[in-house]
Amino acid sequence: MFDRRILLASVAGLFGLAAFRWLRTMPAQAAGKFEVEKTDAEWRAQLTPQQYEILRKHGTERPGSSPLLKEKRKGIFACAGCDLPLFSSDTKYDSGTGWPSFWQPLDNALGKTEDRTYGMLRTEVHCRRCGGHLGHVFDDGPKPTGLRYCIDGFGLVFHPAAPSAS
Repeated sequence: MFDRRILLASVAGLFGLAAFRWLRTMPAQAAGKFEVEKTDAEWRAQLTPQQYEILRKHGTERPGSSPLLKEKRKGIFACAGCDLPLFSSDTKYDSGTGWPSFWQPLDNALGKTEDRTYGMLRTEVHCRRCGGHLGHVFDDGPKPTGLRYCIDGFGLVFHPAAPSAS
């Protein structure tokens, strides 16, 4: 005979499992065709495992793990998948989050997608040219835009500015 406690625990466990599955829905997918399209095998051959996980599988890096977090030189941050320039170092700032943050992207650099993973509504940003996942944008950034583009540093490459002739 079933003990009432076993029955209640089983029902609670099933509800917990269902809630977890609901909260962890599929990551947002960048919609549409892109200028740069490759097969999964081609992306895996081109990218490091960490870049592949972030750009193609919507992963994220551990906070503080990207060398680009502390990058202070003048230059351009580009997509690690297709080298499209995305952010200028002039818009980079220390948000204290552990990820490279910018208050504005370059013109025509990013696409946006609604992201409902983990039961939250967020705006995912991806590379306009190859669709690679880069991170999210939030409205808690500094002036003049008030935006914080929280970007996975391993999804970026940095191109230092040429030294100025003096």
